Amino acid sequence: MNYLAHIFLSGGNHRTQIGNFIGDFVKGSRFNDYPAGIRRGILLHRKIDEYTDSHPVVLKVNVFLRPTFGRYSGIISDMYFDYFLAVRFKQYTSRSLNVFAFQFYFFVLLNYRQLPERVKRFVFHFAGTNRLKKYGSLEGLKDSLKIMSNYKIPAIDPEKTIAFLVQHHHELETDFALFFPDLIEFCQKENSR
Repeated sequence: MNYLAHIFLSGGNHRTQIGNFIGDFVKGSRFNDYPAGIRRGILLHRKIDEYTDSHPVVLKVNVFLRPTFGRYSGIISDMYFDYFLAVRFKQYTSRSLNVFAFQFYFFVLLNYRQLPERVKRFVFHFAGTNRLKKYGSLEGLKDSLKIMSNYKIPAIDPEKTIAFLVQHHHELETDFALFFPDLIEFCQKENSR
């Protein structure tokens, strides 16, 4: 899953949300350098990734994507799933995506000093462009893919990625709808521990 799903699946604890948001940037046992709430989010991030990577629906989607996207299939499916979460956000919560996003931006910026250096370099742009809300449109998703291709993975072609999503929208959305309730249930159990 990508940023929106990780944050959403953290429940209502803002420190857990921040930890889940930065999870990809905290390697190995470095999670121990963080306060308890953020540490909990980092560990939840890892559990979400592990659960997602072994879920039959996600495995099926990645096999479907592989001929077109190769080793980046998992990244592309994460981006597609954030798009579907943003589009269907009201189906999973009573809050609007915009309110959810701005509450998160507020708390992540309040905790700026706790963020890894790599996250500090993009978090103001992330919040200022309302990146979480933008996942809910094809144009916004394309912008995120452009950022990814410019700064992280040049092999990702935003045009091709969006064209594939448009062509296979119904099938991919159906797969998301099958998978995401399972992931919510898994995270609710993890968050209640």
